[in-house]
Parts: sequence; C-alpha cells; structure tokens
Amino acid sequence: MEKINERLLSWASIVDPETRAQAERTAAMPFVFPHLALMPDAHLGKGATVGSVIPTLGAIIPAAVGVDIGCGMIAVRTQYTLSDVDGLDRSLLRRAIERAVPLSAGRYNTSLTPSAEGRVAELSAAADKARFSPGDYAGNWPLQLGSLGSGNHFIEVTVDEADGVWLFLHSGSRGIGNRIARKYIEVARQECERWWIALPDPDLAYLAEGTAEFAQYVRELRWAQQFALLNREEMMDRVVTVFADWIGAPVTELTRINCHHNFTQREHHFGRDVWVSRKGAIEAKAGQPGLIPGSMGTASYVVVGRGDPVSLNSSPHGAGRAFSRAAARRTFSHDQLRQAMAGIEWRDSAVFIDEIPGAYKDIDQVMADAADLVEVRHTLRQIVNVKGD
Repeated sequence: MEKINERLLSWASIVDPETRAQAERTAAMPFVFPHLALMPDAHLGKGATVGSVIPTLGAIIPAAVGVDIGCGMIAVRTQYTLSDVDGLDRSLLRRAIERAVPLSAGRYNTSLTPSAEGRVAELSAAADKARFSPGDYAGNWPLQLGSLGSGNHFIEVTVDEADGVWLFLHSGSRGIGNRIARKYIEVARQECERWWIALPDPDLAYLAEGTAEFAQYVRELRWAQQFALLNREEMMDRVVTVFADWIGAPVTELTRINCHHNFTQREHHFGRDVWVSRKGAIEAKAGQPGLIPGSMGTASYVVVGRGDPVSLNSSPHGAGRAFSRAAARRTFSHDQLRQAMAGIEWRDSAVFIDEIPGAYKDIDQVMADAADLVEVRHTLRQIVNVKGD
C-alpha cells in the first residue's frame, strides 16, 4: 500500500498518471473521510476512478457509484467436475445459454418467466415503498430483468483448481439503473450550480444529506441495487437450468455467492458513520465471500475478505482496463483474440477485440496487490464464455 497523501491511499502497483490525478481530485473533496482507498484495478472513470472506495460524510457523489448501479458478480459451485463434462459438445451449451438469456445492449425478454414474475412483483413493491415509478425511466423495465447487457458483462462455465465446475456471470441494473444514475448525476450538477459550488470536475457533483434530492436518490439507488442483484439471480437460475438440461441431470448448488461492486451503503469506519461508495470494488469484511473476475480468457477468483480496516473492508472487483475500448481496437487483432481464447468455447467474433485480455491489467498482479485485502479460496479457468455484442 502506498500513501499518496493524507487523503489518498493506493493498493495499485500499476496506475497511470491520469488515473492517479483523477483519484487525487476525488480524494480532495471536503467531505471525504478519512481517505479514498484506490484499489489495484484502478483506471479512469466518469468523474471518479473505477476501482475507488470513497467514504463520505453528509454527501454522495452519484458518479462515484457508477452508471451501472449495483453491477456485480454471481457464481454457483455445482457438484460436477471436469470429467463429467469432458466429451460433451460445449458449443451446444453456449448456444443454449445464448437462447435462454437475452444478450447485448437493447436486448430484453419478450415475456416473464414464473421466477421473473415473482421478482418483478418484489421490485414493484419496493418501488412503491421508495415512492417512485420505475416506468417513468423505462416502461419495459420488467422485461429487462434476466438480461445480460454487453461490454465486459459475461456468462461463463469455469473449472476450479480441483476441477470442480462453477457457473459464473457478471451484470448489473441494465438500462433502468443507468437512467436512474444519469438522472441524479445531472441533478447533483444542477444543485451544485444552484449553490455556486466550484468543482474540480463537473462529474464530482454531489447531493447533500438532508435534502429531498439526496433522500430520493438513496431510495432509488437502493431499488436499482436490488434490481441488479435479482437480475443476476434470475439469469443464474436460467443458466443452472440450461446446464442441467445439457448434462442430463439436476444441478446441486454447493455454493451461491452474489455481490455488488458498484454501490453505496451506510457503514461505520474510524469512529464515524459514513456513506461508502464502492465504484469497481467489492466489500471484503473478514470472512465475507466475494468474486473477482479476470478478463475474457483469464482466471477469475473466489475470495474471502480479510477485513482490512485501512481499505475500509474492500478489495478490487476485477482486472481493470489498461487500454480504452478504442485504443484496444487499434492495438489488437482478431487473430490475437483467437489465440487468447484457445481452448475455450466462445462465439468467435471480432466484435470482442476490445475485451481481449491484453486490454486489461494482469489479473495476477492485481491479485498480488490485493493479498492483504482478500484470501483466494478458488482459482477458476474458463471452459465456456458467453458475451453480448
């Protein structure tokens, strides 16, 4: 861990000057207490750095939560081993998953499954309690539940160090969460302008606790976090069903872990109650299970937190980008992507070049940097990868 200044501590051994400068700007906000914790996977984000843990007194920066509110990971450990799936056609499994879960931006369900109906009812009741209508943001929000999205979101079948088979996926609150986030980023900017508050970056605009805008944002934020968690549960239920159909026998879930890495919640640190915004970071209290994916074609990790107080009980959420998407497309080729995905069943397409492992930090270095934050319980290697365009 490096102490950059009194307000900024960094666990990142690989961090470019622009990312560091962005983290310094956020850490200098007057309500950050006691310090911003910069995670090993840190890279440039909107307003605040992705890979930041930002504790605040009396305020929340909506952009410091991330535009995909509640984005995170879910994993299921099955009773099966690699020997149980050897010899089976993995392309059939990949295609079945692609049919069961809508992929890509703007792709949603055409109807609700019985399990989705129950989850939508739960979310509708939660929205009533939060005193807002999700339909004002997206009239089709119920059909978004159980859809993956695009970018770095994925569904994978993986195998651990003992050849145990895991089902693993990454997604968030979809279009509905994005619209909530963008609305309150703009509301915060308008409020800061109204009160003549000078900001080092307009996307560091914040909402002050005690205002109506703050209270409504927190209510809608919590709803979006719940949507994201249930979205992952719905997709995982479908993946479990598809996998059972493919292997020809039921799945026994030995473990199920579901965790956010873009969220805010009230916590107690260094003697004070603070709002902790983890933007691209997971909570890692002592013994708390967590999931840290690598990039497309590299290892992912099942971890437990060490409860490091200086990091505010946090850890990285993944590899973290080393190249922007545009730069990755200029730098890498389709053939290089094919080489990186050798031995993995995937949809071979140049559209995924910007997700090539070389566009991300070395996940092994990220995990080495995080050694004081989490303990690795399982190392997962992919055998099937599903992504949206």
